[in-house]
Amino acid sequence: MSTNSSFAKFLRFIGIVLMALTGGFTLLGGVGTTCAALFPAKYDSMAALAPFQWLYILFVLIGIALGVMGIRATIMLIKGADNGYRDALYTLLAGAVIGFMHIMVSRSLRGSSMPVDAVVYTNVLTLVIFLLFKIPAIWQGVDFAKAKANQNKPAAGASAILLGIMTLTIQYAMASTHTWDGVNYADVFNASMTGIGLALMALGVMVFILWKAIRQSRRDGMIVEHNVE
Repeated sequence: MSTNSSFAKFLRFIGIVLMALTGGFTLLGGVGTTCAALFPAKYDSMAALAPFQWLYILFVLIGIALGVMGIRATIMLIKGADNGYRDALYTLLAGAVIGFMHIMVSRSLRGSSMPVDAVVYTNVLTLVIFLLFKIPAIWQGVDFAKAKANQNKPAAGASAILLGIMTLTIQYAMASTHTWDGVNYADVFNASMTGIGLALMALGVMVFILWKAIRQSRRDGMIVEHNVE
């Protein structure tokens, strides 16, 4: 498979977008665990976690760290850094291990682990895709480090837009697992979440505009060279 083939570009696009969404989801999941970590006694469904508050504070810190690492790995994949794939794979492996530990602890203590499950399953899906990328026949085309600088711009734009949409809608998507006594505790930090979500969507649109401008400039340059010849 050629690095410049349409299928290779499509696979890199999918990989980058999945990595971005996984990193963003993990980051938001880490932040979302704060309610269980800091105020377990405040909710009847979380009361059993109180003796293990220290552990859930660790889950919050690790979740946020893994989310940041996931976003960083996504940026490295977009740039075609030599260690981009390696760092993405390590982050996904760590996310899967810590995530399943979080699930088992929550299920044993309170009989449920949602919404951690959704974060972990997303992580595992992305991990499986990235492991499949390493199959020799696929990797010779997918290899992120061999892609041309401008090839990953569409994936970067799409990732930013989708992360923006996720940030704007996460309080509604998580409402079913965060609502007690009629109050949706996922609906917090409205101003910050709205600002970040809109900024990410604007960034994604700008990346697409820049990518198209670069392509058009190159086409115009090729036409000029052809006419001169």
